Amino acid sequence: MLEPRAAHSRHTATTVTVFDPARASEAQWNDVLAYWRLRNEEDIPDEPQPSDADTRRNVQQEPNRPLYDVRRLLAHDAQGRLLGSLNMSYRREGTPDHATFAPFVDAWGGVLRAHRRQGVASRLLHGLLATMETQGQSVATLRAHLPEGHAFLRAIGATEKHRSVENRMEFAGLDWAELARWQVEAFGPAHGLRAEVHVGRVPRDRLATLIEPMSVLLEDAPTSGLERGPLRYELDDYLAWYAEIDRRGGEHFLVLLLDGDGDIAAMCDASFNQLYPDRMFQRLTAVSRRWRGKGLAKGVKAAMLRLVHERHPALTAAVTSNAEVNAPMLAINRRLGFVPYRHDGVYQIGTESLRAFLSTRPLAPQEARP
Repeated sequence: MLEPRAAHSRHTATTVTVFDPARASEAQWNDVLAYWRLRNEEDIPDEPQPSDADTRRNVQQEPNRPLYDVRRLLAHDAQGRLLGSLNMSYRREGTPDHATFAPFVDAWGGVLRAHRRQGVASRLLHGLLATMETQGQSVATLRAHLPEGHAFLRAIGATEKHRSVENRMEFAGLDWAELARWQVEAFGPAHGLRAEVHVGRVPRDRLATLIEPMSVLLEDAPTSGLERGPLRYELDDYLAWYAEIDRRGGEHFLVLLLDGDGDIAAMCDASFNQLYPDRMFQRLTAVSRRWRGKGLAKGVKAAMLRLVHERHPALTAAVTSNAEVNAPMLAINRRLGFVPYRHDGVYQIGTESLRAFLSTRPLAPQEARP
């Protein structure tokens, strides 16, 4: 996480550069991969880490992704050692509805623990502000799960707009008989619904027809007070994700309940990733407003868990994230045995507030913006 505050008494002379994956030398790649490994070990020590080869391949693929650009800043000390980084993702100019998304930038990064409270994060934030000013963005969204990250974001003037919780569940604790009952009750003739299930991939033609109705359900998911563009799925993005799954190994699962007109009454989707062979990632579970209160969320979630377990019996855990304000879904997850693993705060800051914070931490004459 970025350091809680910049300490003027321990300021480290810092140079910030843009990391260009296409032009980086082998020495630069070796340095940045070692830095990213250390950052992960410090902030998420209990998580399995991707190999350097996978990390490098993912970063190199970023320019080929269809909708968003990524800009990466690296902070170095006078000896060229990496101290911290800040990454920004924003809608690519020329993509559909660019103007709707143009005000927003997602930012994430951090500083190695040994170099915190020395002005490194403030130096990186000057790069964020410069990018926002150049591209006309007005709102940056940042996330934190560690106490020092929350403290830093509050200190710079960011406002927490949303909270989510990552929940995890052990398959060994599931009551399979209860799951079967949930599925029968939701999928039975009483509701007049029909099931549609996709394993591995959703065929492209069918996916194209599902993008809009699934996006309606996604947009209805609670996101508290976040300023944002519309939440929606996009076909090009989905197909790029499928191509990534093809490369690394994995599957996408989708369970739908459709009404007599073919509209989605309820959906649940999940994925399996060969990089994390012990777990299933539960994605969106959603029910159309007119069908709520009928047990459909429990039914499609139960169907998904049974389906994935049958196909991948060696899986031991399921991982999902929920808005803390989404009480109905949290209640279902508790019944299934999900327990909180970590809590995330989503913060936003505008250019005026960021500029005001950085005015008290001006750049030294030799510290030009990247």
